[in-house]
Amino acid sequence: MRISKLVGSRTKEQPADAVLKSHALLMRAGFIKSVANGIWSFGMPAKRIATKIENIIREEMDSIDGQECSFPVVMPKELWDESGRYNSIGEELVRFTDRGNRFMVLGMTHEEAAVHFARDNVTSHHQLPFMIYQIQTKFRDEARSRGGLIRVREFTMKDAYSFHLTHEDLEEYYQKVYDAYVRIFKRVGLKNVVAVKSDSGMMGGKISHEFMFLSDAGEDKIVLCNSCGYKANMEVADAVVPVNLSVEPSKMQEIFTGDAKEIDEVAEALKITKDKTIKAVVYNIKGESYVVVCFIRGDYEVNEAKLKKVVRREVVPANLGSESEIKAGNIGPINLVLPKDSIVVYDRTLKGANGMVIGTNKAGYHTTGVSVERDIKVKEFVDIAKVKQGQHCSCCGAPLDVVAGVEVGNIFQLGTKYTQSMGMTVSNKDGVAVNPIMGCYGIGVGRALASIAEETSDEKGLNWPLQVAPWIVYLCPLRYDDPVIKEKSDELYSKLTSAGIETLYDDRESSPGVKFADCDLMGIPIRVVISQRLIASDSIEIRLRASGITQTVSNSECLERIKKLMVINDMS
Repeated sequence: MRISKLVGSRTKEQPADAVLKSHALLMRAGFIKSVANGIWSFGMPAKRIATKIENIIREEMDSIDGQECSFPVVMPKELWDESGRYNSIGEELVRFTDRGNRFMVLGMTHEEAAVHFARDNVTSHHQLPFMIYQIQTKFRDEARSRGGLIRVREFTMKDAYSFHLTHEDLEEYYQKVYDAYVRIFKRVGLKNVVAVKSDSGMMGGKISHEFMFLSDAGEDKIVLCNSCGYKANMEVADAVVPVNLSVEPSKMQEIFTGDAKEIDEVAEALKITKDKTIKAVVYNIKGESYVVVCFIRGDYEVNEAKLKKVVRREVVPANLGSESEIKAGNIGPINLVLPKDSIVVYDRTLKGANGMVIGTNKAGYHTTGVSVERDIKVKEFVDIAKVKQGQHCSCCGAPLDVVAGVEVGNIFQLGTKYTQSMGMTVSNKDGVAVNPIMGCYGIGVGRALASIAEETSDEKGLNWPLQVAPWIVYLCPLRYDDPVIKEKSDELYSKLTSAGIETLYDDRESSPGVKFADCDLMGIPIRVVISQRLIASDSIEIRLRASGITQTVSNSECLERIKKLMVINDMS
């Protein structure tokens, strides 16, 4: 490819809305262009990288007997009615009416399509197990698109679906996919990826793992134990319940706290630490009038994923207006009046706590000296708290780390959630019709691309690993207007391309500084320089982007040297 013909300009200017370095560098290098919020066009370099990532994924999915298919982006409402997700999923699912007044959806995931495809074609246990997969465009109307390709609305994803007769067979295949994912992320060049236990969310099922790229660019929080290796997404992470260093029970006393409502304000007003307060967090049940009131120690936060499992309802933060009977900022568990059918939940951080401060359910006052066992008499304590940095591991007791990460892949043991609701059956060995047991496995291609950029880039620009780089060689003639240099450069370009070495040819009459800067910005692994000085000694200069090591070799050795570098990726 000649860079003079490459569509996409390079710039030194930092994009005003780019927070993450992958976002900024991909735009500066001309790899991507924003079309709308969370919707991007890929230029040729980004498309080439994405294709290489996809091909690595294909090879690994095919190695575990995957069958590549293609499901439609647009599906009828009736298909999603069968699974129950047409109404259970919120605004993320795009619904529309076609010209025939039929209700349709844009696919954000394809469990329904996979079951629809398989249910009439697979009728016997002899056809199980099998796995079908696709690499397809999807659309999820994400509320908070950000970070370039890290969080988008339109995206390309590999999604796979396996079907099994027994749970044991699913578990065996699940491990095969797990191992394949480890190989995939290693092959695309990502080093800091860990698999963590996760919450199944809208997908359903009981067992799931997320493959997380550890990076400050991520919005997800991951809990790690560096001692025993425990790893979990914050949504499901467990830890040792904090010991309440309780004082002896004392007399309750109502105290005027004025405008102090937030926990920090109340603690400051009463000159206490937050762990001596009981915080109330209120949620609405989605689509219902009643509420869920959570009581938790003031130095902890509610984990909404855990809460949803406890109450078995979809919860959203409550909007407590001025007319609400519940007084926001002064909510307490004693004499609390709630709408009928409301739910009250107590976190286990409150077990055995004495000398606590609670709201009085009226403006301006809090109560001190509260003993949870004596004054509240809780029937059940549950775990609805987020794990905190330094809290102790429930497996080995060592301090835990809470780090940020980007989800680049996920795997789920779905069970029969979709085959049962959509009426897919096969005859088992006894001739009885049973619902196949499913697994589901996804990888975001664009997010993987951005994560590689995030992990490998430096102050000069992108820095692609050889296995996914858009081109391997950046051919950089200095003084391209010199006929001799042009002739030698054209000859080498022909040799490289004939040898199957992907080469970006900088055929512009630009300064060396501009060319070198563009090479570094675009992250091409090997830079080959031709100049008048080098021609005089029948040599070329080779420089590795990753290490900065430079070496001069003869023209006759050039091709073999580059081939060797493509294998060993060093300058030894």
